[in-house]
Amino acid sequence: MLLNRQAARRPAPLVREPLSAAAAAELAAQLKALSDPVRLRLFSVVASRAGGEACVCDISAGIEVGQPTVSHHLKVLRQAGLLTSARRGSWVYYRVIPQALQRLSIVLGTEQLIGGR
Repeated sequence: MLLNRQAARRPAPLVREPLSAAAAAELAAQLKALSDPVRLRLFSVVASRAGGEACVCDISAGIEVGQPTVSHHLKVLRQAGLLTSARRGSWVYYRVIPQALQRLSIVLGTEQLIGGR
């Protein structure tokens, strides 16, 4: 989902006004989930797939941790509201929640600050 041009020109929420307690707690949970390098890589694998969806059988390729650890990290990403999952037969498919990805992009989008505010 692309931001409209007007929203793209506005400063990011973090520099426009202080976050509410609820918004800060939600954002902190998502950032905490992404602060682990393995989780960040897993999230990136899912997000970079066509349609933002990947089978668990494909996600762990190239990640040097065991399947139980991959499952744990995917669970943390789901609990943080970054991924959803659906079982299809014997496989689980993970999908990025577009609104969560967009919100992170908006909140952290401080490119307007480069070169001065």
